[in-house]
Amino acid sequence: MDTFELRTHRRTEFADVTGQIRQLVRKSGLREGTCLVYCPHTTAALTINENADPDVVHDVLAWLNKTIPHQQPEFRHAEGNSDAHLKAILVGSSVSLIIDNADLVLGRWQGVFFCEFDGPRTRSVKVRCSG
Repeated sequence: MDTFELRTHRRTEFADVTGQIRQLVRKSGLREGTCLVYCPHTTAALTINENADPDVVHDVLAWLNKTIPHQQPEFRHAEGNSDAHLKAILVGSSVSLIIDNADLVLGRWQGVFFCEFDGPRTRSVKVRCSG
C-alpha cells in the first residue's frame, strides 16, 4: 500500500489527484488489475467525476454547501464540522479503478478528486494496486 499527502487550501474544495494515482499505478508495475483509493478521514471523501470543466466542481460544491450549510442550529457536534461529516458520508470514502495496459481506465472526461469538506488541512490518501 502507498500513501500520498496533499494540502488543501479552503474549507470546501475538490483536488484532482488523478496524476498522483497514475504515478502509483506505474510504480506498482501492474499491467492489469485494480486500484483501490481510500480516504482515512471522516470529513473528506473521494469521487470520480468530470475534470475537464471546472464549473462542474463549482456546481457540485455549491449544491453540497447549499444543501448542507456549515452551521445549523440542530447540529450538536462540539467541533462545529457536522456539515463536513455529512458531506463525506454522501460522497464516500473510496473509489475503485480498473488498471489496464498499465494505466487507469477512466472515461474521456473523468478524473479522481479528493473532496475536502473541513479544510484547510494536510490530508493523506491510501492507494493499493493489486492484480
